[in-house]
Amino acid sequence: MTNDQHYTTTFDSRVGELTLVATDQGLRAVKWPVEKVGRLPLPEEMISNPDHPVLKAARIQLEEYFAEERKEFNLPLDLRGTDFQKSAWLALASIPFGETASYGEQAARIGRPRAVRAIGAANGRNPISIILPCHRVVGANGDLTGFAGGIETKRDLLAFERNEDSVQGVLELG
Repeated sequence: MTNDQHYTTTFDSRVGELTLVATDQGLRAVKWPVEKVGRLPLPEEMISNPDHPVLKAARIQLEEYFAEERKEFNLPLDLRGTDFQKSAWLALASIPFGETASYGEQAARIGRPRAVRAIGAANGRNPISIILPCHRVVGANGDLTGFAGGIETKRDLLAFERNEDSVQGVLELG
């Protein structure tokens, strides 16, 4: 039997305060200050524990990411969803820092090239934004589409990764 206790801490980032959630098995969620789309449910009762090893590692790696010292994450994850969702979420990690892929390209990466809409739905429920970079997925025509942190944040994360000026100013580097 696994311990399903959830631990949480907050992290002040360049995109606002993020809430990190973990179990002893791994990182379970990165939540935005105001979620723009619904994602997987979390228990109401969680223990605040900023020193939990998974949360500590996640915070350090996110700090490195926002300091432009990290382009990939190496954290234990506690992913919960269907097999399809988990494969879609893990495929996000193969999209290189600063680059984008279409939903169709992501579907092809998991061997399901016709599952474009299902990929979009799975990404909309990605519980671990930034770590599993769904902000790097765009429409077939390059348009920015739904993102739990909002389209402006998605635009700014992409600009940040490309070392471009932030359009909305959320990630001003000055």
